[in-house]
Amino acid sequence: MKRSIAFILAVLMLLSLCACGQAAVPAATEAPAPANEEPAPGEESAPAEEPAPAEPEEITITDMIGREVTVTPGSYSRVVCIGAGALRMYSYIGEVNLLCGVEDIDNTSLAERPKMFDGVARPYMIAYGDVFSTLPSCGVGGPQAQAAEAEKILSCDPDIVISEYQDVEKEDALQDQLGVPVITLKSGSGGVFDDNFFSTMRMLGVIFQREEKAEALIGFIESERAEISRRTADIPEDAKPAVYICGLGNWGTTNHLMTAQNYISFSVANVKNVVTGLEAPGIQAIEEEKFVALGEDMDIIIMDAAAVKNIKPLYAENPAMFDTCKAWQNGEVYLEMAYNAYYTNYEIALINTWFIAKTVYPEQFADIDMTAKCNEVTQAFYGMDMAEQINAYPNSFGGYQQIDTAAFFS
Repeated sequence: MKRSIAFILAVLMLLSLCACGQAAVPAATEAPAPANEEPAPGEESAPAEEPAPAEPEEITITDMIGREVTVTPGSYSRVVCIGAGALRMYSYIGEVNLLCGVEDIDNTSLAERPKMFDGVARPYMIAYGDVFSTLPSCGVGGPQAQAAEAEKILSCDPDIVISEYQDVEKEDALQDQLGVPVITLKSGSGGVFDDNFFSTMRMLGVIFQREEKAEALIGFIESERAEISRRTADIPEDAKPAVYICGLGNWGTTNHLMTAQNYISFSVANVKNVVTGLEAPGIQAIEEEKFVALGEDMDIIIMDAAAVKNIKPLYAENPAMFDTCKAWQNGEVYLEMAYNAYYTNYEIALINTWFIAKTVYPEQFADIDMTAKCNEVTQAFYGMDMAEQINAYPNSFGGYQQIDTAAFFS
């Protein structure tokens, strides 16, 4: 009996030792999960460490009037644009939410401000006027503003200034006074098709790290120019009508005598300009006698919408002022949108070129709808359709059209 009890006790002790040995096996002996195994539901994996962004580096650029300026691309958060056309060109490339001030001429919320262009479609105002109206003043602006207003600019506390005041000494002095980079823009006589305009877009792209946007816009413009020129390249010279362009804006004053013998849209569209032999290029007024002498050769008149407000009262005083113009007598008078309004409307200039080409060579451009083309261009410049808004401005008179002169000027 004692021997049986001893045997049972020995068996129980052995079982107890086995149980203790199994409990001592470490969990680490379990097979590890594969490295790419996703965490179980409810569990979060540790985030991968992202490399720290590189610090912006200073570079030296040469602005559009030859000044070397040190800038730090991508570092700017407070931008001011001064001078005719600067804000417009910046708006093509830069972000308007970086603006910390705006000229009074571009702030429609102000009661006291230059208003001579308010009736004219300026697409950058259509796109961003609501933003501009919330910003403090960096100066009055306008065609009569011949100098930057340093104190007002300083009050906006910018970290960079984009300028259209093309005077090296004054720009250097302004930069010294402000203590921030002052970058000067320029477009050149060729406007939207000018290499200087392209260089300005590229420079803005570098400064604000928007190079891709700049190149896309330049590529679009070059493609449009090539297509217009391609369609008109083979038209024989003797088959081309002679065209007179008038009403081009020049410092806000224009009428039927304001023209240009080297109008860039005519060059791109291979249009025969009735005006030749002027002593200087560029927009200028011809003498009344020259206008009368050219009248019998004018097959088509293209009138810029900016001039209508001035031409109407002149015509009311002298209804015979167009009597020598063949185009007027034949009803071949057409309205393009305002080319200049606080400097060049570059997107409008491109749309005008399509309209001129379609007007002069209707067979070659029968497939072009001006509303669709206008929207295509403003999409490229701003990412939005604007034809309806452009046509609705008082001085657009409903948009691109052939004018019924008897009704239009009555």
